[in-house]
Amino acid sequence: MHQPTPPSAADRNRPPAARPPEPPFGPIHLAPPPHTADAASGTPRQTAGSVAGDPRTKAPAHPPHSTHAPHPHRPTDLPPTHTALICVALPALAISTEQGQLIGRGLEGFYRAGRRLLSRCQVRVAGREPLPVHARMTAADQARFVGTLRASPDAGPDPDIVVERVRHADGTERITLHSSAPRPLRLPVEVALGTDLAALGAIAAGTTGPELPATVHDSGLRWTCASGNAAVTAHPPPTDALASAGLLRWEFELPPGGSAHVELRVRSDGAGPLRTVGRTSATTPLAPARASGDHSGVQPLLHTCVEDLQALLLRDPAHPTDIHLAAGAPWRCGLAPAEALAAARMTLPLGTRLAAGTLRTLARTQLPGSGPRSGMIPGPRRDAGPHLPPSCTATEATLLFPALLAEAHRWGLPEKDTEELLPAAENCLTWLRRTVGDDTYLRDPHPGGPQRCETQAHAHRAALLGAALLDTFGRPGGAELRHWARSLRTAFQREFWIDDLGGGRPAGARSPDGRLVPHLGSATVHLLDTGLLGGGEQAPGLLDKVQTEQLARLLGGPAMDSGWGLRGLGAKEAGFNPFGHRSGAVRTHETAIAVAGLIAAGYEREATGLLRGVIAAAEAFGHRLPEMYGGQQRTDAGTPLPHPAACRPAATAAAAGVLLLTTLAGIRPDAPAGTVTLRPAAGAPLGEIVLTGLRVAGAPFSVRVGRLGLAMVEEAADGLQLGV
Repeated sequence: MHQPTPPSAADRNRPPAARPPEPPFGPIHLAPPPHTADAASGTPRQTAGSVAGDPRTKAPAHPPHSTHAPHPHRPTDLPPTHTALICVALPALAISTEQGQLIGRGLEGFYRAGRRLLSRCQVRVAGREPLPVHARMTAADQARFVGTLRASPDAGPDPDIVVERVRHADGTERITLHSSAPRPLRLPVEVALGTDLAALGAIAAGTTGPELPATVHDSGLRWTCASGNAAVTAHPPPTDALASAGLLRWEFELPPGGSAHVELRVRSDGAGPLRTVGRTSATTPLAPARASGDHSGVQPLLHTCVEDLQALLLRDPAHPTDIHLAAGAPWRCGLAPAEALAAARMTLPLGTRLAAGTLRTLARTQLPGSGPRSGMIPGPRRDAGPHLPPSCTATEATLLFPALLAEAHRWGLPEKDTEELLPAAENCLTWLRRTVGDDTYLRDPHPGGPQRCETQAHAHRAALLGAALLDTFGRPGGAELRHWARSLRTAFQREFWIDDLGGGRPAGARSPDGRLVPHLGSATVHLLDTGLLGGGEQAPGLLDKVQTEQLARLLGGPAMDSGWGLRGLGAKEAGFNPFGHRSGAVRTHETAIAVAGLIAAGYEREATGLLRGVIAAAEAFGHRLPEMYGGQQRTDAGTPLPHPAACRPAATAAAAGVLLLTTLAGIRPDAPAGTVTLRPAAGAPLGEIVLTGLRVAGAPFSVRVGRLGLAMVEEAADGLQLGV
């Protein structure tokens, strides 16, 4: 089923023809294509529950310099997610506030495949609602709520009834009453239920209809409309079921110290029990990695990140053995190609099965033929902040594909699986060389598109890792790719660098006429993400040593490092907004890429500041990292501010937690050569850390990094040798 796409908050809050802020030296006319789907690559094939793009940041309906007049409309806000407890076991969700009661406001409710099956579930005991005293996530797919009330007339100020509610994403809720009263109690319990059977997109847009009338069904209630149906069954069966009021009633006799419970199950007709990918060891592609050490945050961070990744796993419906990650909940519960590839790459220390499933799924979407778009992995456009038009995630996905395949092979992807996927990777690399042609840089695939800094980094990495992959399997083309990569490095160091009194900076992009976009943003971190070659060596980067040192200084400076992580745009740049998707908010996975790249390049002081900041932010968010959060400067008594529209959990944010911790051990495998090299962070920024249950070369792998920055392998595949 297609996951509905809520309208973008940005779309509703600005007219379609609004111009982005102009660069300080004057406008660069980089008009995006005239519709939301990527004009260069089309809309990706949709899998169950998938989305074609980020619903919060769609590109405007007309290019920024369009002459079309905007249609007047009242801006509305997306329902906030930052205070919600979101239980995830895709394709199911359960979204609640900390009050525990579902009253039908905002996003509250039980969902399946993008439709709200139940929006209201209010419990009353002896005619009163319990007083909420506790709410917390107990697992990625489960939340626990506790309320109290006084039921005995002579109980004084102390509550004597505890009402515990355990809510699961799979559509079940268990309500338990515990009595501390000194005498037996006869307690009437009512549960008021209701639903609008609304699609998530309608809820986000504020266009839901009224609650539907209920009918008595089995041991509960049922609702039906043209677009679907839902039913709630109760165990034990209620004493009374009142369809007109949407009420189920029980009478319980509780002895002193006694308990009673009710279990509710929410289903749509014909839907069996939820079968999630990540809840059993037999189906999940992710190894059950664990962390421990001196820092109290490493154990819960890795545990929560792995749980969130498991909750976001989806099967390709046509090929159920192929598993990939959804982008995030609640807005993006489907396949977003660039994010799925990036997350699979960051989770290679948990095994290569997720990478293989993601690559196979996306290989089937690759555009065929011999035209200019053939070989691309389709993807939507993505907001790029105030200085540039929306970017092409199809380009990013197409360049990530061969890089992920090459690195997965290093981590232990079997030769047979690698060879099966190699033709699709060759098609991606052929598209790259054909699109670049006789030019040096890869530009956006639409007329007048810019040459983005991060696109050149992705293309350079794809060329070098792809060339090594082609050589390994005796395929032609590696020498040509390396020759182009050398030319790109030479030109980039000269033509993408802006000299200034502060030591210079890489440009954010070049316009077709060669003018540079000078803003400093987090996209520059991709210049440090060079990729893994054989023998544990990193591929060369686009910057020279002096330029890399200057970029490290900038990323670790106060304009970019908020104290909680890396800002998407420097605080001194025009258009900075600490809550801007790509204009100042901290984006978790780019912070992790910065940390990994800085450590690999030897700039551990700058990396340590970013690392400790994001680890502290993780603790403030209960170790469930959101995809982004506020970029305000950290203060002694402050906490990171949540972004009200951020996905949480998000695939790239959860995968970023894995990357952050495994980076400290510096694991660089070369499974085909039977070696693994360790390049740990020498300063041991979090003290001693022990990582167990990882996978290298298809076998369990464990490593310990001591307080002096020395690493030791404690478990590995038979025959795997420690490289130099």
